[in-house]
Amino acid sequence: MNKISLAYTPFQHILWSFCLIVLFVLGGGDAEAGELSERLANFPQWEKLTSVQPTSGDLIYPGWMAGTWQVKSTLVDLAAPLAPDIVTPGFEGNRRQLNQPVSFLVRFIKRSPFTGLKFLSRGDEKSAILIADRAFNSLNLARAYLGDEAVLSVKVDPESPNRQITFLRSKCSEGRFCDRQLVSLVTARATETTPDGKFITTEVFQQLFKGGSHPYFNSVESTTAYRQLSTSNPAIDADQVTAVYLSPQDPDYFAAASRPVALYRYRLEFFPAELLATSKE
Repeated sequence: MNKISLAYTPFQHILWSFCLIVLFVLGGGDAEAGELSERLANFPQWEKLTSVQPTSGDLIYPGWMAGTWQVKSTLVDLAAPLAPDIVTPGFEGNRRQLNQPVSFLVRFIKRSPFTGLKFLSRGDEKSAILIADRAFNSLNLARAYLGDEAVLSVKVDPESPNRQITFLRSKCSEGRFCDRQLVSLVTARATETTPDGKFITTEVFQQLFKGGSHPYFNSVESTTAYRQLSTSNPAIDADQVTAVYLSPQDPDYFAAASRPVALYRYRLEFFPAELLATSKE
């Protein structure tokens, strides 16, 4: 008889499995050479990463990712490595997302490495770093999946770019609407640049879903390989895998050990937003 883990819900997966592309807040922590690219190549044979480092500061993206992009995200594969013994309740339902692209805007912005401000002085221009506009990106992504009315706002902790809260509204008992929160905390990460120019990142984060009868906690890892293309249609593509791990509160936690209970693989395509706007005129 199959065991069904109660630790993960379809609602949370829809919102966060791809949100990670815009939540990268990496500081230091290079992976061993080739480890992350090898990890993607070994899908779905995954174990929990051991070479990631504790978080500190923002992820600095390569300059070719600067600007505003229309992103098309497509779920292309999924796996339940511990099935039939352990399967998350949302896994089978998420098969409906296969090959169904979802589009939304994201942007990457320059910031002063000294003051942390997005508005640069003349002296900061040459030393500016490129980061994700996390609140803008996450809000657009969440609304693309859940609708404008379901996602109230997204706030990034001004004291820590590693902590973010998404404020949600959904139906609860007796036809009423209830406000809920999804708190995401990035705890570890690593990066890698391959000889052929791919920029690979991985992040491990904890998320807490509040507002239901019982708060829910779990652990998620996302590994993404970005590649600059020679065209503008798209200009960047990426291979992303999101892995879901059980939390210690789950009764199957020790049975799962260090193995993920669900894996989702996405193809990401980045189109320059200004080109799309011009083509519609």
